[in-house]
Amino acid sequence: MSDFSIRAALASDSHLIVSLLRELAEYEKLLDRFLLTEDQVKRDMMGAACRCDLAFAGGQAAGLVSWYWTYKSFSARRGLFIEDLYVRPQFRGRGFGKALLSYLAGKARDAGGFLEWQVLDWNTPSIEFYKSLGAAPVGQWLNYRLEGESLERLAS
Repeated sequence: MSDFSIRAALASDSHLIVSLLRELAEYEKLLDRFLLTEDQVKRDMMGAACRCDLAFAGGQAAGLVSWYWTYKSFSARRGLFIEDLYVRPQFRGRGFGKALLSYLAGKARDAGGFLEWQVLDWNTPSIEFYKSLGAAPVGQWLNYRLEGESLERLAS
C-alpha cells in the first residue's frame, strides 16, 4: 500500500466525486435517486454540510468517503457519521476500505468519539467486512425520515 494515499477533496475534484458517487449509487441499485451535481458537491461537501476525502492508488482514484460530525447529548460524545464509503471494484481486496475506515477512526478517537454508518441489509460483502473489524449493528433504534409531501405538510 505504499502507493496509496488519502486526502481531503478539493472543489476541483467535484467531477470525480460525482463520478465515484454515481458508481456507488449504481452498485447500491439507487441510481434512480441519484441527483448530485458538481455545484452541489462544491456547495456542500467541502465542509459546509459534510466532508469528503479521496483515496488514490498509483495516481488513480481508488475511492472516497464522505462524512460529518454528529453529537450524542446524553453521553456528551462526538460521533463521526460515514455517509458514503466506496472503493472501486478494481481496488477492492487490497485493504483500501479498511485504510479509509482507519483514517476516520483516528479522527473519531482524537475527538473522544465513535464511528457510525448504515449499510443496506442485502449488502452481505460489506456487512461481513464490517463484522470482521468488530463493528456491530446498533440495536433498538430505527431510522425514520420525513420528506416530500409529508415534510411540506409538517413545515406548513
